[in-house]
Amino acid sequence: MVSGTIFHCRKNSWPTEEYISRSTLQLFDFDSAAPPEQAWRRRLNSHASILKEFSITFTEAIKMVRLGIRLWSYVREEASHGRKAPIDPFTRESCKPSASHGVPLGGMGSGSISRGFRGEFKHFQIVPGTCETSPMMANQFSVKLHPSAIILFINCWLKIFISREGGNKQYASVLSPGQHEGLGKPSDHGISSWGWNLSGQHSTYHALFPRAWTIYDGEPDPELKVSCRQISPFIPHNYRDSSLPTAVFVYTLVNTGKERAKVSLLLTWANSIGGISHLSGDHVNEPFMTAKENPPVTFAIAACETQNVSVTVLPLFGLSEGSCVSAKDMWGQMVQDGHFDPENFNTGPSMPSSAGETPCAAVSASAWVEPHGKCTVAFALAWSSPRVKFSKGKSYHRRYAKYCGTSERAAVDLVHHALTNYKRWEEEIEKWQSPILKDDRLPE
Repeated sequence: MVSGTIFHCRKNSWPTEEYISRSTLQLFDFDSAAPPEQAWRRRLNSHASILKEFSITFTEAIKMVRLGIRLWSYVREEASHGRKAPIDPFTRESCKPSASHGVPLGGMGSGSISRGFRGEFKHFQIVPGTCETSPMMANQFSVKLHPSAIILFINCWLKIFISREGGNKQYASVLSPGQHEGLGKPSDHGISSWGWNLSGQHSTYHALFPRAWTIYDGEPDPELKVSCRQISPFIPHNYRDSSLPTAVFVYTLVNTGKERAKVSLLLTWANSIGGISHLSGDHVNEPFMTAKENPPVTFAIAACETQNVSVTVLPLFGLSEGSCVSAKDMWGQMVQDGHFDPENFNTGPSMPSSAGETPCAAVSASAWVEPHGKCTVAFALAWSSPRVKFSKGKSYHRRYAKYCGTSERAAVDLVHHALTNYKRWEEEIEKWQSPILKDDRLPE
């Protein structure tokens, strides 16, 4: 009889030090701003390869003729009733599947929006039975280097605008590499005029569900380190918060330079549930009551205003040339001023959009960061579609309606709840995950 001891060596497939320098990690060693040791990682300039779609051989096709006929009949029957079949192998998706996904947003059973590791918002699954895989290019975060919550009902890219004291150095960029398929085409509606200046060479993505970290290590400003922490409420034994359709984005800014820096973060969102739904018309940047034959969906984006962070909004801008404020105009105002007109808070609901128009809105949060100082800025996103209607006509209420009600204005309460409770969510998530992550007996 042979006996012995098996030694298990835990190997990290994506070592942190291969993606982030030790000095940068030390700068973010507070307030959960640094990514964990165990995580799935990618560089933002990584190529998102197109996935090969499944295909069958001629022999297999012959054997499956009867099944194919049944599926074809089913797809035709659903189409005759104005419904889209959940299984349709005969229609190709306009957006080819790629290996670019990251951690999704939102809780359980609330519908979801995925965010790619390069920062794009995509894979909208808010309406049951439908999935819009194409990214919404108007949905971005940006930054310019230059709790009350501000609520807007709209659909995100993040952007940054930076200006150094003295005015000698200025930076403006969308916080996503400018490698997206739709940019530069006539259909991009002026979004290519935004500053897609991020190379992604020194920026990295780190995923550990239900959180994700994006580290901008000196991009676009070599003397500014930025950590974006994405948090969704997925918490064991807490079914109330875990059912909520919301997510928080916490930005930690570290100024390593010798000059004060004014940093403005900008969140833009298009009034859409993915695909071409933004072109259908009757969209209002306030709670909108019609969504064709589907139950209404309300979006809310918010920024947390503090003693050090000031918030301004642009309730409406458009992606078409005839808009009163175009995407290009909005970008130009942020580059020049780093904020919007404070009087915009007094603006009422917009007029319903016409077919072919894409109403968008933006929230900007600005702060001065002292030399070798730090600052935290929090944004929140929520969507509310409490009533779900399935293809056969039956309707149900989602679980979160039990706590938030069925009003279309529930998104207002959701973003406020997210901004005031995300720290508690993180504590509970870390309490749940820490024993597992620190147990060397378990595989990676």
